[in-house]
Amino acid sequence: MIILKKKAIYSSDCDNTRGRLFIEDESKYRTSFQRDKDRVIHSEHFRLLKHKTQVFIAHTEDYYRTRLTHSLEVSQIARTISRKLSLDEDLSEVLALAHDIGHPPFAHSGEEVLNECMHNYGGFDHNSQTLKILTKLEKKYPSFDGLNLSWETLEGVLKHNGPLIADNKKEGDIPKIISDYIKIHDLEIHTFPSLEAQIASLSDDIAYNNHDIDDGFRAKFFNLKDLSDIPIIDKIQKNITKEFVGINESMCIQELVRRLIGYMVDDLINETNNNLKKLNPMSVVDIRNHNEWTASFSIELVEQDKILRKFLREKMYNHPSLEKDRIKSRKIIRELFSGLMENILLLPANIQEICDKKDKTKIAYTICDYIASMTDRSIIENHAKITGTNEFTDQERLV
Repeated sequence: MIILKKKAIYSSDCDNTRGRLFIEDESKYRTSFQRDKDRVIHSEHFRLLKHKTQVFIAHTEDYYRTRLTHSLEVSQIARTISRKLSLDEDLSEVLALAHDIGHPPFAHSGEEVLNECMHNYGGFDHNSQTLKILTKLEKKYPSFDGLNLSWETLEGVLKHNGPLIADNKKEGDIPKIISDYIKIHDLEIHTFPSLEAQIASLSDDIAYNNHDIDDGFRAKFFNLKDLSDIPIIDKIQKNITKEFVGINESMCIQELVRRLIGYMVDDLINETNNNLKKLNPMSVVDIRNHNEWTASFSIELVEQDKILRKFLREKMYNHPSLEKDRIKSRKIIRELFSGLMENILLLPANIQEICDKKDKTKIAYTICDYIASMTDRSIIENHAKITGTNEFTDQERLV
């Protein structure tokens, strides 16, 4: 039987949050962070993640991860770790669920080309877009734009990779979307985030490394023999084949991924506990004001992870079939953006209505938001309607 422990003194306090930008009555049945989690799950942009690229273009094959399934897997890992560390697991979960909500279609290649398209208008990055979605673009409530999430949730989403002002970075380097928002709602971008946010971030690393092994194997980009070149995996694999004599490759991969996730989770919990003993924080403020990450992997695991990432980059991310898809996806976004900038009448009527036709920068932002919200499938279809060319066909499925 699992006994829920009292939350740690340095955890985020759901009963004493720093509030919401727009004052609301609290829920009768849910904590502030549970309510935030529910709002993200019920949001339109969260649903759209089901047809957005994780590694493989979403139309490629039904069994590969998408941004939605990835976010759910990150959430599960973050919840487990937060519970063991006596943190607020609801906060870790909502941060995990929301961390990729600003991703455009075609994942990082889509982000890169949208940033190029928006070069003269302030650029684009998915973290800023996440904040914009959560605070402005979601339209579900008559009293305010966005989801009106708790301060701790917005802070954690924005800073889950660390302080935004660090390493000689100045406020002028911060994306305009963020700099405009923090003028009305200070998210303290110069400090580290809560421990719940740090755990959500590192759970992201655990999830995508392991599940990319699963998806890469499914795509036949590598096999078990290839994976045995990675020391940490070779050790686990030998234990599995010794315990389950004659196990087939597919089942061995499933067990390998399960054990590797467990190994990385254990390492993160143990190393973070060691860091906490040294820091001895008396509140979440001490976590934020610390000059480095409190949550971390061991040095040994960090080195092993570098080897794994190098393997995945060479065998999977740089695979010719994926690069072929990336070239097409960049072309689609670039042509769709330029086509809509040249003729905004090609936009849907409801999008045309919010376009400030006298301000080219505002037009660019409206088109950027419109494209960024699309799924892989919808942008392929919209591009085909405007250009008459379908870059992806059913015959181009990988498997």
